[in-house]
Amino acid sequence: MGNSAWGQTEYGDTSTQQIALNHIKDVYNTAIGEQSRLYNGPEYDVYNPVIKGNANFLDKDDFVSGSVIYDGIFYKDVPIIYDINRNLVVARLYNKFSKYILLSERLQSFDILNHHFIHVRVDSLNTNAGINDGFYDQVYKSGLEVLAKRSKSILSTSGTITLETYFSATSHSFYLKKDNNYYGIGSQNALLNILKDKKKELLQYIKANKIKFKKTPEDAIVAIATRYDELSK
Repeated sequence: MGNSAWGQTEYGDTSTQQIALNHIKDVYNTAIGEQSRLYNGPEYDVYNPVIKGNANFLDKDDFVSGSVIYDGIFYKDVPIIYDINRNLVVARLYNKFSKYILLSERLQSFDILNHHFIHVRVDSLNTNAGINDGFYDQVYKSGLEVLAKRSKSILSTSGTITLETYFSATSHSFYLKKDNNYYGIGSQNALLNILKDKKKELLQYIKANKIKFKKTPEDAIVAIATRYDELSK
């Protein structure tokens, strides 16, 4: 069946019609089994086992049940891991053994461990997009949108006789989308400069609620963005 059979539905729609559609999709996904268009990516190349730790989101070392929108079709209860070192979503084949990569260009969004990730696509001709192509954790969306980039890297110890290689702790970068433009947010001042039309009110809100950007930047950005949207109504 082609994409036109289901199409991409709005995230979070719980209408009666949507429930019926989801049931149809469930039957479809079960019926096609190994013929599902999900099973068309390359095999996942596992890391050298000598590397300590893992590359996965929230340090999960095994597959967890998630959902994906792939080629415009919604699939639920898909066993996946999110490799945040390579920025790849990996699924387990129907034989419950083989690991394969979901092709990033065909993956619109996915949900894992109560986080909703979206694929931000950047026009290659737009060198001033303010954000790179890839998957971002959508931590807030209303009038404004707040995205978080989760990543790890492989590091090695130095200055010791025995060399050890390990995955770093997760790093986080934050972005604000306003009026279809993306802005990297590295400080409270940077955020307030983007929201300068409500800066005075936001500073009052920050002080009254004792918001500490340096201590909890993600929570601070979401709180300030939420307040901005409230003030903008």
